Amino acid sequence: MYVVFALIVLAAVAIPFVLSIRSLKKTGSARKAVKVNLIAFAAVALLCAAAPFMASAAPAEDAAATPTATASQETTDGTADKGIGYIAAALAVGLSGIGGGISVAAAAPAAIGATSEDQKNFAKSLIFVALGEGIALYGLVVSILILFT
Repeated sequence: MYVVFALIVLAAVAIPFVLSIRSLKKTGSARKAVKVNLIAFAAVALLCAAAPFMASAAPAEDAAATPTATASQETTDGTADKGIGYIAAALAVGLSGIGGGISVAAAAPAAIGATSEDQKNFAKSLIFVALGEGIALYGLVVSILILFT
């Protein structure tokens, strides 16, 4: 099961990259390559999001091992809860990382410009850049809390 999960993660990274490079070489248009990359990434992300649900919906291999249907349902429900928890943790880290990247992308050039005009503004500008990076750290803390509670 872990090998399948590792292959899905590898596909999520490799397939959009390969398709966008191929599109860039074929058409020469960077705009079309980005569109192909986004479409391929969305398709692979949907596959990765559906994988835990497909694994929890699979029938048990040894039905005689579970004495009652209630025990089987508890095991399945626990697996589904873990899968949704993993998705929630991934979304917390991913979206906070994107938000932190956007805020640092806006704050860092302004901080460099302010520092180049007046050296006294360095500490103030560094605070704004660090606040933007803090967003990603908060997402990481939330995902750790989701995974271990």
